[in-house]
Parts: sequence; C-alpha cells; structure tokens
Amino acid sequence: MIGLALPLLVAAQAPSPASWTDPTTGHRIVRVDDRPGNYGLYFNYNPFTPDGKRMVYLTPEGIRVADTSDWTTRLVLKEKVDRLLFVGHRANVAYYTTNPTGSSEGEPSFIVWSVDLDSGKRRRIADMPGGRIESINADDTLLAGHRELAPPPPAIAAQGKRDPKTGSPSYSGTDDQGRPLSFAAAKEKWMEARLAAGVPMEIFAIDIATGQQRRITASKDWLNHVQFSPTDPDLLMYCHEGPWQQVDRIWTIRTDGSAKTKVHQRILQGEIAGHEYWAPDGRTIWYDLIMPQGMRWLAGHDLANGARRWYAIRPGQGSYHFASSPDGRSFSGDGANDGKYISLFHPRPDDNPRARNTLYGDTLIATGTLETERLVDLAKHDYTLEPNQHFTPDGKWLVYRSNIAGSPAIYAVETAKPR
Repeated sequence: MIGLALPLLVAAQAPSPASWTDPTTGHRIVRVDDRPGNYGLYFNYNPFTPDGKRMVYLTPEGIRVADTSDWTTRLVLKEKVDRLLFVGHRANVAYYTTNPTGSSEGEPSFIVWSVDLDSGKRRRIADMPGGRIESINADDTLLAGHRELAPPPPAIAAQGKRDPKTGSPSYSGTDDQGRPLSFAAAKEKWMEARLAAGVPMEIFAIDIATGQQRRITASKDWLNHVQFSPTDPDLLMYCHEGPWQQVDRIWTIRTDGSAKTKVHQRILQGEIAGHEYWAPDGRTIWYDLIMPQGMRWLAGHDLANGARRWYAIRPGQGSYHFASSPDGRSFSGDGANDGKYISLFHPRPDDNPRARNTLYGDTLIATGTLETERLVDLAKHDYTLEPNQHFTPDGKWLVYRSNIAGSPAIYAVETAKPR
C-alpha cells in the first residue's frame, strides 16, 4: 500500500492538566482530557506506544496522544475517524478505520489505516467489507476481527448504538406488560434475541503489509472479542457471545484455523464466565467466573501446563473489567454498582501444603483471595459508561474514563500514594 504523508500537527506546549488528591483514597488523580466526544479504548485494546511514553485516544477532531510523564496532550492526526483501534507492539504506529460513505457498521466501505505517531505519515492498509477489527498480533504483521456474513434482523441491528456525546450504548425494550425495561434488562433481552438469530459470522485476518484478507473460522455462533496473544503471533482468543449463562464463551484458535480449544467448560446451570483477557506474559487467560448462588472468582487458566488458579471475589470487589499489572503481581478493577471504585487487588494464594490433596496432584484448582486497595472513589459514576481501566506499561498509573463530573472524561490515577 502507498504511504500518504500528512503534516504532523504540533501545537504549542499544552498547559499541565488539572490534578488533585482523591479525598477518600489519598491517591493523586489527573484529568487527562474532558473535551466533548473524547473516547478511550476498551480495556483489552492497547493504547500505549511500545516505549510506554505516549497514550492514544480519540476526539471528534482526530487522534490525540497524551504524554504519560506529565499527561499533556496534542493532536497527531486531524481526520474524521470512525474507530480508533490500538497501537502496535513493535513500532509507534496507531491503527484506525474510516467510514467515508457514512454506512452503518456491518456494511461495506470501511477503510483500515495506520498512522506513524512520530512522523504523522499514514498508510491505507485495506478496504474492509464490514465488520470490526479487534486485535493486532505480537509481531505487528496481522490484524484480526469478526464480521457478519448476513445482516441481522433490523430490530436487533438497531440496538446497542453508542451515543456520540456520552459514549454509552443504548438498549431499550418493554416487558410482557408493556412496561419499559431497565438498561440491564433491555440489554439482556437484546442479547438473547441476537444469539437466537443465528447470524452467520466469520473471524478473519488482514496481512498488514499486503492488505490481503483471509478467513480463520466461521459459524452461526455469535463470534466476538477477538484477541491476539501478546507473545505468540499465531494464537488468538475469541468468545462465543451471548447471555453468559447460555454459552461456553472462551476459546482459542491458531490463525490457520487449527487447534480450536475451549478454555472454560461450564458445569453448573446458571454458571457464567466472561470479560476474558490475556495476561501480559501471554501464558495465562484471566476471566470473570460467577457460579450460581453468588460464588464469584477471578479465574486464571495457564495455557502452558493447564494449571488453574481462582481468586475469590468478595463483596465490594466486583468489577465490570479486571486487568493484570505489567509485572503480573496485582490486578485492577473498575468497580460496579455494589462497589464504585477503581481498585488494585493484590493476590493472596491459598498455598497451605496441608490443604493439598496428593491423590489428584496438580489437577485440582488452586484458590486464593484478593486484598483490596482503593484508588478512586466513583460514587457518582454512572456505569452505563464503562471505565475500561488500563495500566500504563510502567505500572505507575491506571487510566480510566468516567462521567463522575457529569460528562465523560479521561483520567489517570497514580497507583502509589504520594509520600
């Protein structure tokens, strides 16, 4: 593909962003950007350059970067971007899509681009016939995503659109008596209908160098959340989407379509697992596991040896998303309505030798608990907007998005308290 040079937009040095100490937790918070229409990446999409010095995010004017040393920001690409995707692992290059005809997601006309964050040079990678790009592999040679091969019923396609001002998805519906459903209930009803529709789909790859596209797998299952391993360039994780209690959700597959493997098998009615993600070392897949009658775990599966470790999630520790610190020594959570905090969770394994059953050896699931450290009080946050927290590569900050001040903004909180 031919590279297109655009002038890098260099603005005067921006003033330092506002910062304060959270009165509840004692941790320092910086407001990175509160421009209307700001958008931070989903919790498992990488926003950081390989050296960790910059973070990308999106505003209506285009792609901006924040300097992670002082959180000043500047515009690097002025363009109407459909979706900002992620930054690669090897080079200071961000990926995004444009939608020149204004068609809806799932229809043809999306164009995949890259932009060099140092030079401002952009490159057209491929024209994409619908769908969504979700991941880049460990050596920056492949993109992967999913797409519908036939349109879903119109009533299903109309739900879940994100409000451009708030960033929150919209779900609506009525119960059997015609009464309006809550956001959560309407979303659940929509997900059941989408799963039952059996829309044919595929997971595909795009060669970044050539733009060539190829199928990895296809089915009438609802395919979603495609994630490359951070260390193995030919290994993907993906999910069978739907109401979590109705699907065996978490799978891995090689990019040639081989070795399709189920990561977690449900064994109880009402058991659910989801919001899966890769540990930074590419060895462990972590996910939120909820058993009937309220037993909840942050569950890990080691792909190298099959070992499993489950950490109990106690009241007040539940989160929409969990993430692992870069060194793998702690987790973060973005909270939920029963505990509105950005938190660190420090694992405490139950490794008492007297509790082990030598008859079963290492096949038993190892357990543990999580010790909570609160970072940000989100008591006023509305969780229709997911905070989607990210550790910076040095582990010193957690970046998140919140509407705590009334409208969405991007924030960063120091993981260590000031001395």
